[in-house]
Amino acid sequence: MRCVAVIALRLLMLALVPVTEARAEEIRVLSSIGIRAVVEELAPQFEKTTKHTVTTVFDLAGALKTKIEGGEPFDVAILTPPLLDDLIAKGVIASSSRTVVARVGLGLMIKAGTRKPDVSSVDAFQRTLLGATSVTYASAGASGVAFLATIEKLGIAAAVKAKAKPAATGDEVNANITSGAADLAVLPISEILPVRGAELGGVFPADVQTYVVMAGGVSAKARGTVAGDFVAFLMSPANSAVVRSKGMER
Repeated sequence: MRCVAVIALRLLMLALVPVTEARAEEIRVLSSIGIRAVVEELAPQFEKTTKHTVTTVFDLAGALKTKIEGGEPFDVAILTPPLLDDLIAKGVIASSSRTVVARVGLGLMIKAGTRKPDVSSVDAFQRTLLGATSVTYASAGASGVAFLATIEKLGIAAAVKAKAKPAATGDEVNANITSGAADLAVLPISEILPVRGAELGGVFPADVQTYVVMAGGVSAKARGTVAGDFVAFLMSPANSAVVRSKGMER
């Protein structure tokens, strides 16, 4: 409740107190790729509303945590909750700023124009994976870890891994699909929708769906209120439509 009250207060301040050019500041946001589409649309709106400047850096959540622990400067971090909580425990992120921003389910990406796979049931989903020529995923990403756990649970891990193309980054996964090197990719829906030359083939069936959660926090070293204002702006009910349009949900 305290977190909700703080966000509401920040939103009220944003609405009532215009920021002059003299007071404009710059904040640095380190964000997981899973919520990139949302941040890329809302950050310019925040800049227009407040006159502040937002510099964004996108990467896998684990890679960003490593950068932060190595001294990478930042004002806001948007990561998966376990990683964010570890940074909170280490005093790197202010505990009072922890805010769950959105979550996103996993989907199958295919090359644009190709036949959509059958994911109408868990059995159909298994047949689709087993029938694929090659399946690619980001092995170090939250979606890749969740996918491996899913196929282990389904008992098809050995068969799928035998023809898998693990990738180091989401961009590599995208390239595997658009080039035809793989016919299926596993990624968060929010990472599939913006890819040119590819499309969402279908979402994981509900019984095997896994959600990747994105949580934001403010650096313990952040000065002033701008970083917190940015997180509050992401959480504004007025921006929930943007979150949904990118394949995510509150």
